[in-house]
Amino acid sequence: MIQLKYLVRQKKDGSNFIISGEKSFVIDGGFADKVIVACRTSGEEGAKDGLSLFVLDSDSKGLNITPTKMVDSRNAANMKFENVKVSSDLLIGKEDDAYEIIESVLDISRAAIAAEMLGSALQAYEITLDYLKEREQFGSKIGSFQALQHRAAIMFSELELCKSCVIESITSFDEGGNDSERLASLSKAKVGEVFHLISNESVQMHGGIGVTDEYDIGLYLKRARVAEQIFGDSNFHKNRYAELTGY
Repeated sequence: MIQLKYLVRQKKDGSNFIISGEKSFVIDGGFADKVIVACRTSGEEGAKDGLSLFVLDSDSKGLNITPTKMVDSRNAANMKFENVKVSSDLLIGKEDDAYEIIESVLDISRAAIAAEMLGSALQAYEITLDYLKEREQFGSKIGSFQALQHRAAIMFSELELCKSCVIESITSFDEGGNDSERLASLSKAKVGEVFHLISNESVQMHGGIGVTDEYDIGLYLKRARVAEQIFGDSNFHKNRYAELTGY
């Protein structure tokens, strides 16, 4: 398994590169055999030019990997590079020219995790809908209460919009469309907001039992909070969508 790891500093040592830096919460990083690390090999912080990609073994000397878990039990790892010597043969592509590769991989990842988030939101909605049909309060099924029906209808409508965003984004990548970047940000931003809404509503509609381990619904709230941040949150992608659109 290859794991993306970026942005650390490097310096030259003859024909080799010396990499130092840290990265937190690398998804599945504790189980990776290879690590792809993006380094700044020239230029200023924040500049698009001057980034390079290297692939190295996870047991490389000077690379310390500490497995950990996020709040939603997703596997992750913290990585620390301490003067890791990397041969120039391990350079991927051209030196100082990795920005487009990184963005392309990130956009595919954004579309993929938006699809995962949509699936989780749909499942949380279905679990909650079943609960509304089963739970009784004041002698009636709580699903008969008009206020809860309205909230469920809003969730349903928002999910339908998310389906359209995710399908359009993934289709664009499959067909090699020229709007994939913008659609990736659109789907990540929209699904991020809706998954946040539905995870909140699901727990509230379950009541106190929704925050216990007895019911699965609490897991979806935790998964939503982590997934929202991965590869950029909704605010980041709203701004990126606007910039890509010309605003």
